[in-house]
Amino acid sequence: MRKVEAAAEQTAHVPPEVVWSLLSDVMVYPQWGPWRKAGYRSEGDAAANGKGAVYWLEGSKRYAFRYPVSVEEILEVEPGKRLAYTVLRGIPVRNYRAEVTLTPSPDGTVIRWGASWDRTILGRLVYWPLRNLYPVIVAGLVKAAEAPQS
Repeated sequence: MRKVEAAAEQTAHVPPEVVWSLLSDVMVYPQWGPWRKAGYRSEGDAAANGKGAVYWLEGSKRYAFRYPVSVEEILEVEPGKRLAYTVLRGIPVRNYRAEVTLTPSPDGTVIRWGASWDRTILGRLVYWPLRNLYPVIVAGLVKAAEAPQS
């Protein structure tokens, strides 16, 4: 089956470990992203945010008519470099796979957040909202990473 893809990319002017500290724990996502609440349903390998971890994110009403809850599972983790996950429920997509990569650059860290899913009727309907949401997510992550540490 053909896939639908959406992605966003931006550079944070900080080292990858600073960005990773914000990306590697879903409990801090509401501090920088478009989510109201977050939590773990089960921990993964070696840590709450390890491979196999299942977590939930409650979205902001700004990006939906209600507060949608997405349940996701971490598929792969390369600390400081890459996080891959899938959606178990919450948005009407099939075979969703997202990957966040952190690449060191002379200016700091290039953050790329991208996903693909099957091109079903419902999958095509969520394309535009997700295509518009990924830049918001990445911009929030960059802003939080670049904020002065207290």
